[in-house]
Amino acid sequence: MNALFQLAGPAEQRSQEVTDWAARIGWVIGLLLFIALLYWLMRQGWKWRGTLQSELPELPAAPPEPSAARRRLEGRYHGSTSAGQWLDRIVAQGLGTRSRAALTLTDDGLDVLRPGARDFFIPARQLRGARLEKGIAGKVLTEDGLLVITWEHGGKLLDSGFRSDRAAEHTAWVEDIVRMTDEMTDEMTDDGTTDAAATTHDRKGAS
Repeated sequence: MNALFQLAGPAEQRSQEVTDWAARIGWVIGLLLFIALLYWLMRQGWKWRGTLQSELPELPAAPPEPSAARRRLEGRYHGSTSAGQWLDRIVAQGLGTRSRAALTLTDDGLDVLRPGARDFFIPARQLRGARLEKGIAGKVLTEDGLLVITWEHGGKLLDSGFRSDRAAEHTAWVEDIVRMTDEMTDEMTDDGTTDAAATTHDRKGAS
C-alpha cells in the first residue's frame, strides 16, 4: 500500500503543474497588437509619402496601335525611386506596388504590363537611359542583378527597377535603351530642343 502511495505522489505533483493559460493568452494578444501597430505605422508612412508625391501626374497610356517590338521581357517590377536615390521610393500613381511585369520595348517607348497592379507606359522621348544595379527601393539582389531604367515624368527623373526571369537579357536591354536615348537626343538636337540637363543625365545613366 505504501508503495502505491509513493508512486502516486510524483504523478500527483506533476498534475499540479498547470499551464498558466491567462498569461500565455495575454502574451499572444500583446504580440498581435504590436504587429498591428507596426502595420498601421507602415500604412500611415506609405500614405504620407503618397501625399508628398501627389504632384506626380497620371502615367501616360500606351498608344492604341504600337509599333513593332524591339525587345520583350518577362520578370518582376521591384519599384521606382527618385533617380540616383535608391531609398527614396516613389509610391504615387501605383509605382510603389511590386508585381510581376511584362515589358515591351518599341520605337514608341516602353510598355509595362503588370498583372494585379497598374500598367504604365514610358514614351520614348521620356527615356533617359538604363544601367545594371544590385538594388532599388529596399530590394537588394546580386551584383548587376537588376535592370534600372531612368525616365522623366512630370518634370522629375525616376529610376524603375526590373528583373527578368532570364537575367542574361539585362545587358541587351541596357544597350537597346541607351541606343534609343542616343537616337532621341540626336533628333532633339536637330530640332533645336535638346535639354542640356537631360542629355547630361543620359550619358551618366549609360555609363
